[in-house]
Amino acid sequence: MKKSKIILIEIAIIVILLLISTIVSPIMIVAEDTEEDSSIDMAATIGLTGFNWIYPGSSVNSEGQTLHNVHMNNPEDPYGAARDIMTYSYGVTPHFFFSINNDAAQAIFGGSIVDDIRANDGYFGYAGNGNVQGSMSRGDAVGIAMLENGINVLEIPIQLILGNITLHFA
Repeated sequence: MKKSKIILIEIAIIVILLLISTIVSPIMIVAEDTEEDSSIDMAATIGLTGFNWIYPGSSVNSEGQTLHNVHMNNPEDPYGAARDIMTYSYGVTPHFFFSINNDAAQAIFGGSIVDDIRANDGYFGYAGNGNVQGSMSRGDAVGIAMLENGINVLEIPIQLILGNITLHFA
């Protein structure tokens, strides 16, 4: 019974933070590949203006550093650097970042989510698989893979507790 109360409290806190935060600035969700080099492989903002996909390779700061490489270029404050990149590239300043690693993505969207995304956008020569057709933009590739695989919302608080989804302030 205590675990369910903790999960409900976490969900309530997250919802309240999300609602309050979107009044001031968008919330940023980043998909980080912790197995590779902790790079940001995909991102999205959620705010009063809606949901927007952000491709990290083409999001830069005034020095030309990309959102994809914030951990390598700014290991002491990667989310502060990500905030600055978002401000420079898109004119929005997120202060809350939810980081989702591959384990969380697979638990929430199914074990094949990463392969389905790669298959969708032709990443590393993937031609497609049984769930997806061919090449498309990264944002569309992620969106279609998430839609095709479905979402297990009950995994979200579990992945928060396990540390596979983390909240960062910048």
